[in-house]
Amino acid sequence: MDRRTFGVLCELLCQDGYVKRDGTVTLEEQVCIFLHIIAHHAKNRTIISRFYRSGETVSRYFNSVLNGVLRLHGILLRQPESVSDNCSDDRWKMSKNFLGALDGTYIKVKVSEIDKPRYRTKKGEIATNILGVCNPNMEFIFVLPGWEGSVSDSRVLPDALSRPNGLKVPTGEQDITFPNGKMVVHSQLIKSIST
Repeated sequence: MDRRTFGVLCELLCQDGYVKRDGTVTLEEQVCIFLHIIAHHAKNRTIISRFYRSGETVSRYFNSVLNGVLRLHGILLRQPESVSDNCSDDRWKMSKNFLGALDGTYIKVKVSEIDKPRYRTKKGEIATNILGVCNPNMEFIFVLPGWEGSVSDSRVLPDALSRPNGLKVPTGEQDITFPNGKMVVHSQLIKSIST
């Protein structure tokens, strides 16, 4: 994350996420603690020695920033809008009425020994499978984390569609496509997958 993005995130958390600036721990340090924990799967005692804060302080500020990020879901996740007929963007003008692009990605995780076989990917890494959907402006409109790394994308998509707060595909001529162009899924096909 570059400095500008970090600054924007801090401002968003301060204004719309209701994360408070504290006299002893600045907002920037709170966000650094949060990002370090989620990026490196760091334990509380690692953060204690790195930031010279008590375990209770680390836990309190991690939870504060996490709640702030969750409050920002309306800003960070965009509502889907299809590509219009008069789109002038060369990348998307051939994709009229498309909703966006979806793809899965693996993120390395640490799990107990007993759970490692479920999280082992085809390449042997221990990871979780995350589905992400972006609109043509590369803004996330849906994210589904938490599936084991051994699970194929063909199981993740129907689950995302069947959840009460899952991926909503508007009816009509809306489409979803993978960014590499290998698969185009029309909304009628998605409905048949989810039933």
